[in-house]
Amino acid sequence: MKRIGLAQSDPTRTIASPVGTFSESELFARLKVDESRIEHVIVGWPLSMKGHTGSATDMVEQFLARMAKKLPGITTELLDERFTSTLANQTIRSAVPSKKKRQEKGLVDTIAAAILLQSYLDRQNR
Repeated sequence: MKRIGLAQSDPTRTIASPVGTFSESELFARLKVDESRIEHVIVGWPLSMKGHTGSATDMVEQFLARMAKKLPGITTELLDERFTSTLANQTIRSAVPSKKKRQEKGLVDTIAAAILLQSYLDRQNR
């Protein structure tokens, strides 16, 4: 994976906020620093529109295996990420006036991570 979007929740587990976009090694280093405060990590599960797995889910499985080795104290949970990039693009178009800023490579990944986490938090708080 080239870029990985990261979001975090507030202490009340109500609101997700985008943090940034990281390479895998940068992400692992950041999670290692915060490991004692992390309950678990929600990971996007990139199913096809028909709900099937494929090469993208294989990449996520490999990522999870590497993460388990490097960060054994952090538990993970998979969450269907279909439409998160579409929603992120819509959010960016409506909220970011600068075309140059909208075209930043990691922005969609970061916003998609926040959307994914917010979806998880909303389900947990029902």
